[in-house]
Amino acid sequence: MLSPERLALPDYEYLAQRHVLTYMEDAVCQLLENREDISQYGIARFFTEYFNSVCQGTHILFREFSFIQATPHNRVSFLRAFWRCFRTVGKNGDLLTMKEYHCLLQLLCPDFPLELTQKAARIVLMDDAMDCLMSFSDFLFAFQIQFYYSEFLDSVAAIYQDLLSGKNPNTVIVPTSSGQHRQRPALGEAGMLEGVEASLFCQCLENLCDRHKYSCPPPALVKEVLSNVQRLTFYGFLMALSKHHGINQALGALPDKGDLMHDPAMDEELERLLAQVPGLVNSVTASPEASCLPSRTPLRVGSPWRPLHHSRKVDGESDGSTEETDESET
Repeated sequence: MLSPERLALPDYEYLAQRHVLTYMEDAVCQLLENREDISQYGIARFFTEYFNSVCQGTHILFREFSFIQATPHNRVSFLRAFWRCFRTVGKNGDLLTMKEYHCLLQLLCPDFPLELTQKAARIVLMDDAMDCLMSFSDFLFAFQIQFYYSEFLDSVAAIYQDLLSGKNPNTVIVPTSSGQHRQRPALGEAGMLEGVEASLFCQCLENLCDRHKYSCPPPALVKEVLSNVQRLTFYGFLMALSKHHGINQALGALPDKGDLMHDPAMDEELERLLAQVPGLVNSVTASPEASCLPSRTPLRVGSPWRPLHHSRKVDGESDGSTEETDESET
């Protein structure tokens, strides 16, 4: 039975909205690159498994950054995979630096850009040094906002800078290439301390949401965030977005904060996989999380390699913690 959304849209609009062409092109490229291996079990089976992996969200594992950020579904899938793979960091109460979180991201995407990780960390740390420690939950929710709404936030930063300098924000140019991330304008000390008028900022963002071609938070929720204050700073605004329950629900990638460390389905799958490893059951039983802890030293990431999609599964699993860093309590 077709959904109401499907019935309301012409075929070409529905296919474009779901980025079907993007996945077809990627599937064909993988088919051509691995045709000798695929010929052993058939093209029909390859396409079946490819689109099953797209539906399950595992198609983004170990892929290049240009692919994982190519569609909204890919971004949601990557956020969910990062959360499910590294929940252990939060459950154990471990605090990691920006560089250590970047190493974890590179385990799933070897060429993940450092700049995006730095921007996410800045939401949590604000004016603190970038080598400060962050809790998993603080970083994860900040990273969600920065990664999913990256192009939108670049435009918001430009509007904020224009308001600080007294320029007309309507002259801001919206990014037109999802493969490029503009350098965020440097926010001066005065801007960090005083911020901008919330009502004017809200008006500018409403206009931006109307014309922005990329994903942006629901305008009603953005207005709700800005209606609670008279003035605010740029990073104060981003922190408010990252903590907003409604925005997290609208995005649909992560569970609520109270459920962040619970994933029974993955825990059961992990236990099943560990039970198949000889000699490992006793050590895991004695210390369930010990084997999943990330190293405190920088992780060495191998060269980018794109394997066949159907051979990738989320084998590693982790848990998390609700412990907050000091910065998130302010």
